[in-house]
Amino acid sequence: MQSKLYLIRHGQSTYNLENRFTGWKDVDLTNLGQNQAIEASKLLTGHTFDLAFTSNLLRAQKTLDIILSNLNCNIPIHRNEALNERDYGDLVGQNKAEAAEKFGKEQVQIWRRSFDTPPPNGESLEMTLNRTLPYFNAIIKPKLSDGKNIILSAHGNSIRSIVMDLFKYSPEEILKTEIGWCEPIICTFDQNLSMIDFECIPRQSEESKSNFPKSLKSSN
Repeated sequence: MQSKLYLIRHGQSTYNLENRFTGWKDVDLTNLGQNQAIEASKLLTGHTFDLAFTSNLLRAQKTLDIILSNLNCNIPIHRNEALNERDYGDLVGQNKAEAAEKFGKEQVQIWRRSFDTPPPNGESLEMTLNRTLPYFNAIIKPKLSDGKNIILSAHGNSIRSIVMDLFKYSPEEILKTEIGWCEPIICTFDQNLSMIDFECIPRQSEESKSNFPKSLKSSN
C-alpha cells in the first residue's frame, strides 16, 4: 500500500510582490499568485487526494482552494497555525532593502539564512521546525500510514521544515533548499512510511525557483 504527500507553497502574495517580510501577516495573493495556483492545478490533473491540510493564513488557503476547485475535488480541509510561515517578528511588513539599511545587510542576511538565529521577536527556521514537525508527525503522518493521499498547501519555511525531516537534511543542506511558488513536490511512501519516490514539478510559465541540494529524482 502506497501513499502520496503533495507539498505546495502558496502563490505570489502582495508582500512578495513588494519585497516585504511577510511571516504571519495575513496578506492576499496577487493576480500572478492566483494564476500560479491555476497552473499548479493543471500540473496535478489526474492526481487524487483524500485529505487537505493548510495553514491559518489566507495566501495558503486560497492557493489550496484554487487548486481543489480547478480539479473539482471536494475533500476535507484541515487548517492549523502549526503550518504557518516562519514569524519574522519585528521585520514583518518591512521592505527587505529598507531592513538591510536599518539593521545592516549582514545582520539581515543572518536572520534570513541562518538555521537557529531568529530576528527580534520572531522565529528562526529551527523554531519553525519545532512548531511544524510535531503537528506533521502527530496528525499527518498517521494518515499517510493509512494509505491516504494528502495535499498540503503552506509556506516556504514550514514546507522546508517538513522536507528537512523527510529527506534527513542537515542544517547546512536545508539552508540551500528552496521551495518555488506553486511547484508541486510529490513524495511517495511505502506502507512503512519510507519515501520511495520524489518529484518536483516546475511550472512552465516561469523559471523554477526550487532547489534540493541532494541528488533526488526531480523533473526540474
